[in-house]
Amino acid sequence: MGEGYAIFGISMAAVGMLSIVGMIISNDAYGPIVDNARGLAEMGNLGEETIRIADELDSAGNTVKAVTKGFSISAAGLTVISLLGAFLSEVNVALADAGRPIISGFDIMEPTVFFGILVGAAIPAVFSAMLILGVDKNAQRMVAEIHRQFNTIVGLREGKAGVVPEYNKCIDIATTGALHELIPAGLMTIIATVIVGFVGGPLAIGGFLLGNIASGLLLALFMSNAGGLWDNAKKYIEAGNEGGKGSEAHKAAVVGDTVGDPFKDTAGPSINTQITVVSLVASLLSGLFVAISLFH
Repeated sequence: MGEGYAIFGISMAAVGMLSIVGMIISNDAYGPIVDNARGLAEMGNLGEETIRIADELDSAGNTVKAVTKGFSISAAGLTVISLLGAFLSEVNVALADAGRPIISGFDIMEPTVFFGILVGAAIPAVFSAMLILGVDKNAQRMVAEIHRQFNTIVGLREGKAGVVPEYNKCIDIATTGALHELIPAGLMTIIATVIVGFVGGPLAIGGFLLGNIASGLLLALFMSNAGGLWDNAKKYIEAGNEGGKGSEAHKAAVVGDTVGDPFKDTAGPSINTQITVVSLVASLLSGLFVAISLFH
C-alpha cells in the first residue's frame, strides 16, 4: 500500500455515506412535519384523539431524528478525519519549504501533542454549554416579552375577539437572540485554535484536532439521543403513564425536556459545524503555526 491510502479510504467512506444524503434528509424532515401537525391539531381544537395520534407520530419522529442525526454526525466525523489528513499535508509542505523535518504523525507521548488533545477535548463541552446557556437566555427574554404583552395589551389575557398579540417581537427575540448567542461560542472555538497553534505549533494543533474530533463526535451522539429520550419520556407520561399530566413524574419530565430540546436541536447538531470550522481554520493557518510558535 502506498502513502495516503488510509486517508483515501476514509474519504471514500465519507463519500459513500453522503451519497444517500437524500434519504437521510427525508427521514429527518419527518420529525418537524409531525411535530407541527401536533401543534396545528391542538390549536385547531381537532380533539384529544387527533392529538394523541399526533403525539405518537411525534415520538416516532424524535426517534427518527436521533437516528438521522447520528448518521450525519458519523459522516461529519469521517469528513473531519480527512481534513486532519489535509492539515498534515499542509503542514509538511510548509515545513519542507522552511527546510525543517516533516511530520509523519502525532505521538500522544509528545508533550505538545498531549497538551493539544486536552484542550481540544474540552472545546466541544464548552461550546455546547455556551449554546445551551444562550438558549436559556433567549427563553427568559421570550417569557418576559409574553408577560409584557399579557399585562399591556388589553383583552389579550381574556382572549377577546380582535385582540392580536405582537408576534413580530417574539420572532425578533428568537432570530436575533440566536445569532447573538452563536457569535461568542463560534469565536471561542476559533480563538482557542489560534492560541493552541501559536503556543504549541503544528504538533499541538494535530493533538487539538484529534481531541476535538473524538470528544465532539461522542458528545454530539450523546446529545442527539438523550434529547430525543427526554422528549419521548415527557410524551409517554402525558399519555397517561406514570401518573399522567400534573404528576411529579410529569413535572420532572418537563424539566428534562427543557434540557433535551437544546441538546437535540441546538448543541448536538452544532458540534458538527464546530469541528469542521476548527479543522478548516487549522488548515488555513498551518503555515503560520509552522513559522510562529513558542514551543516548537
